[in-house]
Amino acid sequence: MKRGRLRVLLGAAPGVGKTYTMLEEGRRLRDEGKDVVVAVVETHGRAATSSMLEGLEVVPRVAVEHRGVELTEMDLAGVLARHPDIALVDELAHTNAPGSLHSKRFQDVEAILEAGIDVISTVNIQHIESLNDVVQQITGVPQRETLPDSVLRKADQVEVVDLAPQALRDRLAEGHVYPSARIDAALSNYFRLGNLTALRELALLWLADEVDTALKTYRTDHGIDSKWEARERVVVALTGGPEGETLIRRGARIAARSAGGELIAAHVINQDGLRAPHPGALATQRALVEELGGSYHQVVGNDTSRALVDFARAANATQLVIGVSRRNRLTAALSGPGIGATIVRESGDIDVHIVTHSAAGGKFTLPPLGGALTPRRRLAGLALALIGGPILTWLLVSIRTPASITSDVLSYQLLVVVVALVGGLWPALFAALLSGLTLDFFFVAPINTITIADPLHAIALALYLVNAGLVSYVVDQAARRTRTAQRSAAESELLATVAGSVLRGEDALQALVTRTQEAFGLTAVRLMAGQKLLAEAGETTDAPATTVPVGTRAVLELHGPDLEASERRLLTVIATQIDATLEHTDLAQTASKIGPLAEADRMRSALLAAVGHDLRRPLAAATTAISGLRAIDVDLTESDRTELLATAGESLDSLAALVTNLLDVSRLQAGALAVSLSSVDVPDVVLPALDELGLGPATVELDLPAELPPVLADSGLLQRAIVNLLANATRFSPPGTPTRIAASDFAGTVQIRIADQGPGIPADRWDDVFVPFQRLGDTDNLTGLGLGLALSKGFVEGMGGTLEAEDTPGGGLTMVITLPAVPHSQIEEPA
Repeated sequence: MKRGRLRVLLGAAPGVGKTYTMLEEGRRLRDEGKDVVVAVVETHGRAATSSMLEGLEVVPRVAVEHRGVELTEMDLAGVLARHPDIALVDELAHTNAPGSLHSKRFQDVEAILEAGIDVISTVNIQHIESLNDVVQQITGVPQRETLPDSVLRKADQVEVVDLAPQALRDRLAEGHVYPSARIDAALSNYFRLGNLTALRELALLWLADEVDTALKTYRTDHGIDSKWEARERVVVALTGGPEGETLIRRGARIAARSAGGELIAAHVINQDGLRAPHPGALATQRALVEELGGSYHQVVGNDTSRALVDFARAANATQLVIGVSRRNRLTAALSGPGIGATIVRESGDIDVHIVTHSAAGGKFTLPPLGGALTPRRRLAGLALALIGGPILTWLLVSIRTPASITSDVLSYQLLVVVVALVGGLWPALFAALLSGLTLDFFFVAPINTITIADPLHAIALALYLVNAGLVSYVVDQAARRTRTAQRSAAESELLATVAGSVLRGEDALQALVTRTQEAFGLTAVRLMAGQKLLAEAGETTDAPATTVPVGTRAVLELHGPDLEASERRLLTVIATQIDATLEHTDLAQTASKIGPLAEADRMRSALLAAVGHDLRRPLAAATTAISGLRAIDVDLTESDRTELLATAGESLDSLAALVTNLLDVSRLQAGALAVSLSSVDVPDVVLPALDELGLGPATVELDLPAELPPVLADSGLLQRAIVNLLANATRFSPPGTPTRIAASDFAGTVQIRIADQGPGIPADRWDDVFVPFQRLGDTDNLTGLGLGLALSKGFVEGMGGTLEAEDTPGGGLTMVITLPAVPHSQIEEPA
């Protein structure tokens, strides 16, 4: 019997529409004449999903009893007996009730497929076994029902049912996913915008990886080795040399320019396993590749170029990144084309990037300014004269004729020019003198003597030496100017780097000191401010150091060889930049000190304004009431006295509350808030807060789960925070609309949500409501100083929690207190 086909609808999170899409597809196939039945579906009470069941045949569920509870599961036997063309099976990762034929629903689906029935099923990304820990890190929620990756990878078709994260949150807020009682907690916990975005990316990447595997299988089965640019794959060739990190980062940038680009690093080792010159560097580079999201591979092959190109083709690479050759020109000329040239020639349609790197030339140093040519070049020129002269003489003597004197002279002249080009002035003069004597001895009559019979020959020999000297001088001057240009370019690069370090605001002092130590070839450089070490590069020695003042703030200590005058001029420029950096740092520290002072001044101004206005009102009312009671000439009834006493009492209570709030604000500002943390049950704090405000069931709706864990908090501070938030919420709630208090636990925290259905506050003003003495334009002078929310936030943060504002679904403002939950192991069980 032909096996059925499995089609899986993959979703990033609950509510994206997998079940709806499955039922919609079932209706479409039914209309096309297919025999479709619903084997099992979970509507979760969603009206739109339930409506899609109309007109579809549903196989009744079978009842399974477990521990006295009757559970319903898919009737596998019924589905097999019915034997439709297509079965719709919801929630592929579902765990069946104990006593069922199979423990997991995907095993039931396997039996249906073996019976030749096609299956359309659904699953969420968080249920895939390999992604289970990643999803838990993102959402903080462990998934107990998982599905082996192999089951999903064997599916004939996997489709992502995609929905933008914000659109899903909108659906949730409108009540299309969960009941209204669960909306607030869901929006702030599992269905956060960041969580949904990450889960969506996981789903798309998983599907992309599955498509990539299928593509590789197809290419292998059909013997296709040319690149298919479905997405960029960048292969970076590593030798283990110091340039490796540069190449890896360049390859990562190339891969990042295209969505879904893949970074692959490859190192070719010899077949005998001996080609591993820098194992430590390779280990570091491998860690960097993995940190950047790439993969590392070792390739075995004697021909490095061929092995690398073959690997790139096998990986369907579109880009190949290699480093520029570290060989000098002489080595390259003697050994022929290097690995880079061979790779470029054999790469075919793979783009090759040859990347230059500073590591090949060592650390950045300034070229020496003095001297035209290096001693090495002078020795090379002298060696060329000593070796080339005798060889040329032997060759010319072997073919000597009476008429060949002109060609002989020109040949020796050419030798002098070549020596001048290689070694400069003195080797060229030596070659000219040596070749002149050789010409006279072997080619000028009388032969085999140094005697010059004809005066014209003496003049010719003198002119010959002059020409050699002039050519040598020109070469020497060109080399000197080249060295000067290199020095100027290096100085410009150093100064640009120095200026850039200051402008970028990075750790400029350390960057400047390190650059100074490298540029001047010093063993160590230290920046000292008195006895305080500000920055250091290199290892200091006991040898005396040269000091260079850096303004009036610090001193540079230079350990190593003495600097020349030109280098000291450049060092002065660097010292000026360091001084500017120190001044910038001082100004930044001064500004950081001024900020709190300005804030304190603003607070004092607001406090004085509050004292001058809000405190005067209850004080005046109390004073007036007491003065009335003390009046002798006024005959007061008992009710009048009672009313005056009540007025005085209310005013003094209001005054005491205002003073208490002001003291609390001052303690918060000074960081002197006393906090005593302990295990606190949320209902034990919420209920006294309701009593304090005199609120009952008509004005407050409670949703406090019995299994809610206790929180780590200060019960007194938490109650005062809740009182402030409740007073605010009830004041803004419309008449007859209760304020809602709900609590839920999530990822080791407990959230207490106080929601009103009032006018709400724009999202861009949420931070402003927590500023002291801020009432957002509220002109009601009976509402206090505008300290309630500021104090609540200070109390909650003092207990290690957070207080945030968010929109209430349907309109209004919700204040969310988040506090750490007491670990289950620390909760004391009742006796």
